Amino acid sequence: MGKKQAGTGPLSRRPDNSAFKQQRLPAWSPSLTAQTVLPTFYILSLVCLILGIWLLITVENTYQLKVDYTNGSCAQCFEMRKNVRNAKTDCKCSVPFFVEKNVSGDVFFYYGLRNFHQNLRRYMDSRDDAQMVGRKTNLKTPSSYCAPFDYDAHKVPIAPCGAVANSMFNDSFIVMHYPKDGPAVQVPLFRKGIAWYTDKNVKFRNPPTNETFTLHQAFEGTTLPFFWQHPVYELDTKDHNNNGFINDDLIVWMREAAFPNFKKLYGVLNRAQEPFADGLPYGNYTISISYNFPVEPFRGQKEVVISTVTWFGGQNHFLPIAYLVTSGLILVAAIGLTTVYVKVGKKGKNMEE
Repeated sequence: MGKKQAGTGPLSRRPDNSAFKQQRLPAWSPSLTAQTVLPTFYILSLVCLILGIWLLITVENTYQLKVDYTNGSCAQCFEMRKNVRNAKTDCKCSVPFFVEKNVSGDVFFYYGLRNFHQNLRRYMDSRDDAQMVGRKTNLKTPSSYCAPFDYDAHKVPIAPCGAVANSMFNDSFIVMHYPKDGPAVQVPLFRKGIAWYTDKNVKFRNPPTNETFTLHQAFEGTTLPFFWQHPVYELDTKDHNNNGFINDDLIVWMREAAFPNFKKLYGVLNRAQEPFADGLPYGNYTISISYNFPVEPFRGQKEVVISTVTWFGGQNHFLPIAYLVTSGLILVAAIGLTTVYVKVGKKGKNMEE
Protein backbone atom coordinates (compact mmCIF):
# COMPACT_ATOMS: atom_id res chain seq x y z
CA MET A 1 0.00 0.00 0.00
CA GLY A 2 1.20 3.46 -0.78
CA LYS A 3 1.97 6.09 1.81
CA LYS A 4 -0.87 8.37 2.93
CA GLN A 5 -0.47 11.79 1.41
CA ALA A 6 0.36 14.59 3.81
CA GLY A 7 -2.25 17.27 4.39
CA THR A 8 -5.26 14.98 4.14
CA GLY A 9 -7.61 13.61 6.77
CA PRO A 10 -9.40 15.22 9.72
CA LEU A 11 -6.19 16.22 11.55
CA SER A 12 -5.09 18.41 8.64
CA ARG A 13 -7.99 20.77 9.34
CA ARG A 14 -7.15 21.25 13.01
CA PRO A 15 -6.16 24.87 13.87
CA ASP A 16 -2.61 25.54 14.96
CA ASN A 17 -1.81 25.01 18.61
CA SER A 18 -1.49 28.72 19.36
CA ALA A 19 -3.06 30.83 22.09
CA PHE A 20 -4.99 32.88 19.54
CA LYS A 21 -6.41 30.04 17.44
CA GLN A 22 -7.10 27.82 20.46
CA GLN A 23 -8.78 30.73 22.29
CA ARG A 24 -6.44 30.71 25.26
CA LEU A 25 -5.75 34.43 25.25
CA PRO A 26 -6.36 36.21 28.56
CA ALA A 27 -9.80 37.87 28.71
CA TRP A 28 -11.70 40.07 31.09
CA SER A 29 -15.18 38.89 32.07
CA PRO A 30 -16.91 41.51 34.19
CA SER A 31 -18.93 40.33 37.14
CA LEU A 32 -22.26 42.13 36.96
CA THR A 33 -23.27 42.75 40.54
CA ALA A 34 -25.83 45.08 42.05
CA GLN A 35 -23.01 47.25 43.40
CA THR A 36 -21.70 47.86 39.85
CA VAL A 37 -24.86 47.85 37.74
CA LEU A 38 -27.17 50.04 39.84
CA PRO A 39 -24.75 53.02 40.12
CA THR A 40 -24.24 52.84 36.34
CA PHE A 41 -27.99 53.16 35.78
CA TYR A 42 -28.24 56.17 38.11
CA ILE A 43 -25.23 57.87 36.51
CA LEU A 44 -26.62 57.35 32.99
CA SER A 45 -29.97 58.75 34.09
CA LEU A 46 -28.24 61.82 35.55
CA VAL A 47 -26.14 62.37 32.40
CA CYS A 48 -29.21 62.17 30.13
CA LEU A 49 -31.09 64.52 32.45
CA ILE A 50 -28.30 67.12 32.35
CA LEU A 51 -27.99 66.90 28.55
CA GLY A 52 -31.76 67.13 28.14
CA ILE A 53 -32.06 70.23 30.32
CA TRP A 54 -29.06 71.86 28.64
CA LEU A 55 -30.46 71.26 25.13
CA LEU A 56 -33.95 72.36 26.21
CA ILE A 57 -32.59 75.67 27.53
CA THR A 58 -30.67 76.14 24.27
CA VAL A 59 -33.77 75.47 22.19
CA GLU A 60 -35.94 77.79 24.27
CA ASN A 61 -33.43 80.60 23.71
CA THR A 62 -33.94 80.21 19.95
CA TYR A 63 -36.49 82.61 18.47
CA GLN A 64 -38.95 81.26 15.93
CA LEU A 65 -42.03 82.79 14.35
CA LYS A 66 -44.30 81.00 11.85
CA VAL A 67 -46.58 82.94 9.50
CA ASP A 68 -49.11 80.73 7.72
CA TYR A 69 -50.31 82.14 4.40
CA THR A 70 -52.05 79.11 2.88
CA ASN A 71 -55.47 80.69 2.93
CA GLY A 72 -56.87 83.60 4.94
CA SER A 73 -55.50 86.81 3.47
CA CYS A 74 -54.40 84.81 0.43
CA ALA A 75 -57.78 83.10 -0.12
CA GLN A 76 -58.17 84.53 -3.62
CA CYS A 77 -54.76 83.23 -4.69
CA PHE A 78 -55.45 79.91 -3.01
CA GLU A 79 -58.56 79.44 -5.14
CA MET A 80 -56.76 80.59 -8.29
CA ARG A 81 -53.92 78.11 -7.80
CA LYS A 82 -56.09 75.13 -6.89
CA ASN A 83 -55.70 73.23 -10.13
CA VAL A 84 -53.45 75.34 -12.35
CA ARG A 85 -49.76 75.45 -11.60
CA ASN A 86 -48.30 77.21 -14.60
CA ALA A 87 -50.82 80.04 -14.83
CA LYS A 88 -49.26 83.09 -16.43
CA THR A 89 -51.45 85.46 -14.42
CA ASP A 90 -49.63 86.69 -11.33
CA CYS A 91 -51.39 86.54 -8.00
CA LYS A 92 -50.12 88.57 -5.08
CA CYS A 93 -51.28 88.88 -1.50
CA SER A 94 -50.04 90.37 1.77
CA VAL A 95 -49.97 88.91 5.26
CA PRO A 96 -49.23 91.11 8.34
CA PHE A 97 -47.41 89.83 11.40
CA PHE A 98 -45.92 91.26 14.57
CA VAL A 99 -42.49 90.67 16.11
CA GLU A 100 -42.89 91.01 19.88
CA LYS A 101 -39.26 91.66 20.77
CA ASN A 102 -35.92 92.59 19.23
CA VAL A 103 -34.39 89.51 17.64
CA SER A 104 -30.62 89.84 18.00
CA GLY A 105 -28.04 88.25 15.76
CA ASP A 106 -28.42 86.54 12.41
CA VAL A 107 -32.01 85.91 11.38
CA PHE A 108 -32.94 83.26 8.82
CA PHE A 109 -36.05 83.24 6.64
CA TYR A 110 -37.44 79.88 5.53
CA TYR A 111 -40.43 78.70 3.57
CA GLY A 112 -42.23 75.75 5.11
CA LEU A 113 -44.47 73.09 3.60
CA ARG A 114 -46.73 70.63 5.39
CA ASN A 115 -47.90 67.26 4.09
CA PHE A 116 -45.53 67.38 1.09
CA HIS A 117 -43.75 64.02 0.84
CA GLN A 118 -40.35 64.53 -0.73
CA ASN A 119 -39.18 61.21 0.74
CA LEU A 120 -41.09 58.90 -1.62
CA ARG A 121 -38.67 56.62 -3.45
CA ARG A 122 -40.07 57.17 -6.95
CA TYR A 123 -40.11 60.92 -6.39
CA MET A 124 -36.51 60.97 -5.15
CA ASP A 125 -35.33 58.83 -8.09
CA SER A 126 -37.03 61.09 -10.63
CA ARG A 127 -34.00 63.24 -11.45
CA ASP A 128 -30.89 63.16 -13.62
CA ASP A 129 -27.77 63.99 -11.62
CA ALA A 130 -25.61 63.75 -14.74
CA GLN A 131 -27.76 66.42 -16.37
CA MET A 132 -27.46 68.66 -13.30
CA VAL A 133 -23.67 68.83 -13.71
CA GLY A 134 -24.10 70.29 -17.20
CA ARG A 135 -23.34 67.30 -19.43
CA LYS A 136 -24.45 68.11 -22.95
CA THR A 137 -25.52 64.55 -23.75
CA ASN A 138 -27.87 64.47 -20.77
CA LEU A 139 -29.37 67.83 -21.72
CA LYS A 140 -30.57 66.36 -25.01
CA THR A 141 -31.29 62.83 -23.75
CA PRO A 142 -32.56 62.93 -20.15
CA SER A 143 -32.40 59.83 -18.01
CA SER A 144 -35.33 57.41 -18.17
CA TYR A 145 -35.70 57.88 -14.41
CA CYS A 146 -37.15 61.33 -15.17
CA ALA A 147 -40.17 59.93 -17.03
CA PRO A 148 -42.84 61.22 -17.49
CA PHE A 149 -41.05 64.54 -16.87
CA ASP A 150 -38.26 63.90 -19.41
CA TYR A 151 -39.85 65.19 -22.64
CA ASP A 152 -42.77 67.48 -23.37
CA ALA A 153 -45.65 66.69 -25.74
CA HIS A 154 -43.46 67.64 -28.74
CA LYS A 155 -40.60 65.35 -27.64
CA VAL A 156 -38.43 68.30 -26.63
CA PRO A 157 -36.12 67.37 -23.71
CA ILE A 158 -36.86 69.05 -20.38
CA ALA A 159 -34.08 70.71 -18.40
CA PRO A 160 -33.97 70.10 -15.52
CA CYS A 161 -35.95 66.90 -15.86
CA GLY A 162 -37.73 64.82 -13.24
CA ALA A 163 -40.49 65.15 -10.68
CA VAL A 164 -38.26 66.84 -8.08
CA ALA A 165 -37.35 69.77 -10.32
CA ASN A 166 -40.85 69.90 -11.81
CA SER A 167 -42.36 70.50 -8.36
CA MET A 168 -39.90 73.22 -7.36
CA PHE A 169 -41.27 75.74 -4.84
CA ASN A 170 -41.69 79.05 -6.67
CA ASP A 171 -43.35 81.51 -4.28
CA SER A 172 -41.38 84.71 -3.63
CA PHE A 173 -41.51 87.13 -0.72
CA ILE A 174 -40.87 90.79 0.06
CA VAL A 175 -40.83 91.62 3.77
CA MET A 176 -41.60 95.19 4.88
CA HIS A 177 -40.97 96.68 8.33
CA TYR A 178 -43.13 99.54 9.67
CA PRO A 179 -41.26 101.39 12.44
CA LYS A 180 -43.19 103.72 14.73
CA ASP A 181 -41.13 106.80 13.92
CA GLY A 182 -40.48 106.50 10.22
CA PRO A 183 -41.53 105.25 6.80
CA ALA A 184 -41.78 101.59 5.84
CA VAL A 185 -38.47 99.85 5.20
CA GLN A 186 -37.91 96.72 3.11
CA VAL A 187 -36.13 93.98 5.03
CA PRO A 188 -32.95 93.22 3.05
CA LEU A 189 -32.20 89.54 2.48
CA PHE A 190 -29.20 87.68 1.16
CA ARG A 191 -30.65 85.38 -1.49
CA LYS A 192 -27.35 83.84 -2.59
CA GLY A 193 -25.01 81.62 -0.63
CA ILE A 194 -27.88 79.69 0.98
CA ALA A 195 -26.99 76.30 -0.56
CA TRP A 196 -24.47 73.77 0.71
CA TYR A 197 -20.94 74.35 -0.58
CA THR A 198 -20.64 70.82 -1.98
CA ASP A 199 -23.95 71.18 -3.81
CA LYS A 200 -23.10 74.56 -5.27
CA ASN A 201 -19.59 73.66 -6.43
CA VAL A 202 -19.66 69.90 -7.04
CA LYS A 203 -23.13 68.45 -7.63
CA PHE A 204 -24.60 71.28 -9.73
CA ARG A 205 -22.89 72.93 -12.68
CA ASN A 206 -23.97 74.73 -15.83
CA PRO A 207 -23.08 73.65 -19.36
CA PRO A 208 -19.84 75.26 -20.58
CA THR A 209 -20.21 78.88 -21.70
CA ASN A 210 -17.93 81.73 -22.71
CA GLU A 211 -18.15 85.39 -23.73
CA THR A 212 -19.76 84.56 -27.06
CA PHE A 213 -21.68 81.43 -26.06
CA THR A 214 -24.31 82.45 -23.51
CA LEU A 215 -26.21 80.35 -21.00
CA HIS A 216 -29.34 80.80 -23.09
CA GLN A 217 -27.57 79.26 -26.08
CA ALA A 218 -26.22 76.42 -23.93
CA PHE A 219 -29.80 75.38 -23.11
CA GLU A 220 -31.07 75.66 -26.69
CA GLY A 221 -33.04 72.62 -27.75
CA THR A 222 -34.51 72.12 -24.27
CA THR A 223 -37.69 73.35 -22.63
CA LEU A 224 -38.76 74.26 -19.12
CA PRO A 225 -40.53 71.78 -16.77
CA PHE A 226 -44.32 71.59 -17.04
CA PHE A 227 -45.10 73.59 -13.89
CA TRP A 228 -42.42 76.27 -14.24
CA GLN A 229 -43.10 79.84 -15.28
CA HIS A 230 -39.56 80.66 -16.45
CA PRO A 231 -36.84 78.57 -18.11
CA VAL A 232 -33.89 77.48 -16.02
CA TYR A 233 -31.58 80.12 -17.50
CA GLU A 234 -33.97 82.90 -16.33
CA LEU A 235 -34.76 81.78 -12.78
CA ASP A 236 -33.17 84.91 -11.30
CA THR A 237 -33.97 88.02 -13.31
CA LYS A 238 -31.84 90.25 -11.07
CA ASP A 239 -28.60 88.26 -11.06
CA HIS A 240 -27.57 86.46 -14.24
CA ASN A 241 -24.82 84.62 -12.32
CA ASN A 242 -27.52 82.89 -10.27
CA ASN A 243 -29.21 81.16 -13.19
CA GLY A 244 -29.16 77.70 -14.66
CA PHE A 245 -28.39 74.65 -12.57
CA ILE A 246 -26.38 76.75 -10.08
CA ASN A 247 -29.43 78.74 -8.97
CA ASP A 248 -29.47 78.67 -5.16
CA ASP A 249 -33.24 78.18 -4.86
CA LEU A 250 -33.12 75.22 -7.25
CA ILE A 251 -30.22 73.62 -5.38
CA VAL A 252 -31.93 74.04 -2.01
CA TRP A 253 -35.12 72.46 -3.35
CA MET A 254 -33.31 69.53 -4.98
CA ARG A 255 -32.00 68.37 -1.59
CA GLU A 256 -35.05 66.35 -0.57
CA ALA A 257 -36.49 66.57 2.93
CA ALA A 258 -36.76 63.46 5.10
CA PHE A 259 -40.18 64.27 6.58
CA PRO A 260 -43.47 65.52 5.10
CA ASN A 261 -43.39 68.70 7.24
CA PHE A 262 -40.22 70.63 6.47
CA LYS A 263 -38.72 74.04 5.93
CA LYS A 264 -36.06 75.20 3.48
CA LEU A 265 -33.88 78.27 3.60
CA TYR A 266 -35.12 81.23 1.55
CA GLY A 267 -32.79 84.02 2.66
CA VAL A 268 -30.67 85.50 5.45
CA LEU A 269 -31.11 88.96 6.97
CA ASN A 270 -28.60 91.46 5.60
CA ARG A 271 -27.38 93.21 8.75
CA ALA A 272 -25.27 95.75 6.86
CA GLN A 273 -28.26 98.09 6.58
CA GLU A 274 -30.08 100.07 9.24
CA PRO A 275 -32.19 99.45 11.28
CA PHE A 276 -31.20 95.79 10.99
CA ALA A 277 -27.57 96.02 12.11
CA ASP A 278 -28.29 94.25 15.42
CA GLY A 279 -30.93 91.90 14.04
CA LEU A 280 -34.66 92.13 13.46
CA PRO A 281 -36.31 94.95 15.47
CA TYR A 282 -39.67 94.44 17.10
CA GLY A 283 -42.76 95.96 15.49
CA ASN A 284 -45.20 95.47 12.65
CA TYR A 285 -44.27 93.68 9.45
CA THR A 286 -45.96 92.63 6.24
CA ILE A 287 -45.02 89.86 3.82
CA SER A 288 -45.91 90.57 0.19
CA ILE A 289 -46.21 87.19 -1.49
CA SER A 290 -46.11 86.20 -5.13
CA TYR A 291 -48.43 83.21 -4.72
CA ASN A 292 -47.60 80.49 -7.28
CA PHE A 293 -47.21 77.14 -5.49
CA PRO A 294 -50.52 75.25 -5.03
CA VAL A 295 -51.03 73.14 -1.91
CA GLU A 296 -54.70 72.16 -2.22
CA PRO A 297 -54.02 69.06 -4.42
CA PHE A 298 -52.04 67.40 -1.61
CA ARG A 299 -53.99 69.09 1.23
CA GLY A 300 -50.93 70.90 2.45
CA GLN A 301 -50.07 74.20 4.05
CA LYS A 302 -47.51 76.94 3.39
CA GLU A 303 -45.78 79.21 5.87
CA VAL A 304 -42.90 81.61 6.27
CA VAL A 305 -40.63 80.72 9.19
CA ILE A 306 -38.44 83.40 10.78
CA SER A 307 -35.82 81.93 13.10
CA THR A 308 -32.47 82.35 14.77
CA VAL A 309 -30.01 79.49 15.15
CA THR A 310 -27.53 78.35 17.78
CA TRP A 311 -24.75 75.75 17.76
CA PHE A 312 -27.57 73.21 18.10
CA GLY A 313 -29.42 74.56 15.06
CA GLY A 314 -32.94 75.93 14.93
CA GLN A 315 -35.81 75.41 17.31
CA ASN A 316 -36.25 71.64 17.53
CA HIS A 317 -37.53 70.01 20.73
CA PHE A 318 -37.09 66.40 19.61
CA LEU A 319 -33.58 65.75 20.93
CA PRO A 320 -33.97 67.40 24.38
CA ILE A 321 -37.29 65.61 24.91
CA ALA A 322 -35.70 62.33 23.82
CA TYR A 323 -32.90 62.78 26.37
CA LEU A 324 -35.37 63.65 29.15
CA VAL A 325 -37.61 60.67 28.35
CA THR A 326 -34.58 58.36 28.21
CA SER A 327 -33.41 59.71 31.56
CA GLY A 328 -36.82 58.99 33.08
CA LEU A 329 -36.95 55.44 31.69
CA ILE A 330 -33.47 54.64 32.97
CA LEU A 331 -34.36 56.08 36.39
CA VAL A 332 -37.53 53.97 36.59
CA ALA A 333 -35.56 50.86 35.61
CA ALA A 334 -32.90 51.67 38.23
CA ILE A 335 -35.49 52.17 40.97
CA GLY A 336 -37.20 48.91 40.01
CA LEU A 337 -33.93 46.95 40.09
CA THR A 338 -33.00 48.56 43.41
CA THR A 339 -36.36 47.57 44.90
CA VAL A 340 -35.98 43.97 43.71
CA TYR A 341 -32.43 43.80 45.05
CA VAL A 342 -33.40 45.19 48.48
CA LYS A 343 -36.38 42.84 48.87
CA VAL A 344 -34.91 39.69 47.33
CA GLY A 345 -31.17 39.96 46.93
CA LYS A 346 -30.34 40.34 50.64
CA LYS A 347 -32.51 37.49 51.97
CA GLY A 348 -30.52 34.48 50.94
CA LYS A 349 -31.86 34.43 47.37
CA ASN A 350 -29.04 36.55 46.15
CA MET A 351 -29.36 37.17 42.43
CA GLU A 352 -25.59 37.69 42.13
CA GLU A 353 -24.88 34.01 42.59
